[in-house]
This record gives sequence, C-alpha cells and structure tokens, in this order.
Amino acid sequence: MPDDIELVRRISRGDEASFRALVDRESRYLYGIAHALTGNATDAEDVVQETFAAVLTSRYRGESSVRTWLVGILVRRAGMVHRLRHRQRWHRSLQAEAADGPTVELTTPPGTAGTEARLDLATMLQSLSPEHRAVIVLRELEGLTYEEMAAVLGVPQGTVESRLHRAREELRKRFRGYL
Repeated sequence: MPDDIELVRRISRGDEASFRALVDRESRYLYGIAHALTGNATDAEDVVQETFAAVLTSRYRGESSVRTWLVGILVRRAGMVHRLRHRQRWHRSLQAEAADGPTVELTTPPGTAGTEARLDLATMLQSLSPEHRAVIVLRELEGLTYEEMAAVLGVPQGTVESRLHRAREELRKRFRGYL
C-alpha cells in the first residue's frame, strides 16, 4: 500500500484510485477535526469535501506531512464556512430588525441558570473565535505539536503559543463555574 506522499503524487497525475485511497484513509480523521471546528455534522461534511476537492487543485510541496497539509487546507475551509455563516446570521438579524424593530438577545448571567445548563465541548468551542477554536482543537483534541500547528495554520510557532494561551484563558473565564 503506497504511503500518503505517493498517493498525492499519483493524484497529481490524475490517478482516481489514489484519490479514493487518500479519501478512505484520511476522511474520518479530517471529519473529527471539521466537526470540532464547525460544531455541526452538515458543515463538517461540507468542509471535508471541500478539503478533498482542494487536493485536486493544490500542490503538495512536501514541507510537512500529507496529513498536516490536509489539516491546513481543512482549517482554512472551516474558517471560510464560519465567516459565511456569520455573514448570513448578521444579514438575517438586520432583516429581522428592519421588519420587527430592534431585537434583544437574552443572556444568562454567570452563576445563575447558566450553571444549571448542560454545556458540552461543542458549545464551549463554538464560543471561541475561529483562530482560538482551531488551536484548541489541534492541540487538545488532535494532539498536534506546536510545530505541526504552526505548519497547519501557516503562522509562526510563537503565534500558535500565544493564541493557545489566550484561548485557554478565554475558556477559563467563560466557563469558570462549569467544572
């Protein structure tokens, strides 16, 4: 069985069987990351499909493992989905405000009914910015090293470390009474 690098080489030459083999080998792993980043199955499936579609048009340069390269593509696609969803919500909010007058978003004060609510990991992750969510998922759920995370995200290792620190602090502040 060819390794991932050989599969990518064959894919670049149009080998459909190699593409199917790479999809079979990596899709479950990528789906787990995509689901953690997007928070729902539909968006996760779309992000994974877009990631593999990008494999057909992208060039693997060999600067990292194929899996790290794929995760980098996936993180960028997930960010695009997040921005699109944010714009759609903002647009719907403006439409509702124009039609019904101002809208009010109710929040639960810390320490009251919020501690009674059952929060899960997906809810916690969705409360973070895309950049902070990505570093938490890659480090805490996927176990990537700082070096691998820097390669995936296309940023210096110091940036990864500071984002991870800020993301952890944000989670601590927001969910202090939860645990």
